[in-house]
Amino acid sequence: QVRLVESGGGLVQPGGSLKLSCTTSGFILDSWAIGWFRQAPGKEREGVSCISYSDSATYYTDSVKGRFTISRDNAHNTVFLQMSSPNPEDTAVYYCAAGTGCSGPSTMKYWGKGTLVFVSP
Repeated sequence: QVRLVESGGGLVQPGGSLKLSCTTSGFILDSWAIGWFRQAPGKEREGVSCISYSDSATYYTDSVKGRFTISRDNAHNTVFLQMSSPNPEDTAVYYCAAGTGCSGPSTMKYWGKGTLVFVSP
């Protein structure tokens, strides 16, 4: 059974840091692209970052470039999203997903249930 479980969310102050984890099971992690998506209240889901399976190329949406870092630990079946200098606009439920490529949600096949990140003083 394929599972993706996000953890590490919570309350963080602007300018602080938070590290999200996506722990996977039921499939071989290094054969899948893993993406992080988020959905803020009243807004549509958006892609945040993605790491490919073939060459570990990474992708970021413009608003998080230079602040967020995605990485993967295939040995431990986990993908991370390091959030640095978050701001209130980063408040959202963050989801990880596994798919065939980093071309958006349509390429994602499996999804986690999300973890809430709340950025506030």
